[in-house]
Amino acid sequence: MPRKSASAAPAPAIMEAIPRTAAAVVLGADPAEPQGKGRQTRRAILDCALQMAGRIGLEGLSIGVLADRMGMSKSGVFAHFGSREELQISVIRHYHALFEAGAFYPALEQPRGLPRLHMMFGRWLAQVSREVETGCIYISGAVEFDDRPGPVRDALVHMVQTWHDALLRAVRQTIEVGHLRADAQPEQLLFELHGLILALHHDARLLRVPGSAQFARQGYRRLIGHYATPAGQKLLQALLDAAD
Repeated sequence: MPRKSASAAPAPAIMEAIPRTAAAVVLGADPAEPQGKGRQTRRAILDCALQMAGRIGLEGLSIGVLADRMGMSKSGVFAHFGSREELQISVIRHYHALFEAGAFYPALEQPRGLPRLHMMFGRWLAQVSREVETGCIYISGAVEFDDRPGPVRDALVHMVQTWHDALLRAVRQTIEVGHLRADAQPEQLLFELHGLILALHHDARLLRVPGSAQFARQGYRRLIGHYATPAGQKLLQALLDAAD
């Protein structure tokens, strides 16, 4: 997945300075989302579409198939999205909103440094572990759209890059507060953390390797332990003990 900062993605420092309601708009909430009953219907359609996309991919989505699954007319679904492409983009935004609600916002309640980074990675790992059967939109979407320029790929890249930028900011803060060594390279550490998640998804979903999530956790412990300062080592152990 791309490493360059997307021009449309806000700086993670800005994310922390704005209220969550405003952050939801900046980080990927759909600005065209209706209110009231229309909003509830749209949310139900997106929930159904997201479940389908996890199994058949974003490319498998269509207005007609979704209308059949929802027991609605094609025109009824079309009125909420207008096109198959907009449906796909809305599903990506919906997934991202759910992802950040589960992994990003709870971590902001933790102090800067290792506690925050630890929670971000732990919740990321937990989410991917839950998605072994349904599939991760970020990962499966990358396979579908990595070589297909267009608005859907742009939306996917923006959402993934937003998450990576937030993780990179957390890594840098962990270095700044003295929990990781000053010579740790944030981009390299992010790359290795992401690699653990990709390996987990691949081995658990394709190869059905038992204990893949535990392998990823052990990899995280060794990785952070390698970069940690003495103070960071003690804090890491305390965080791990608290989770056991």
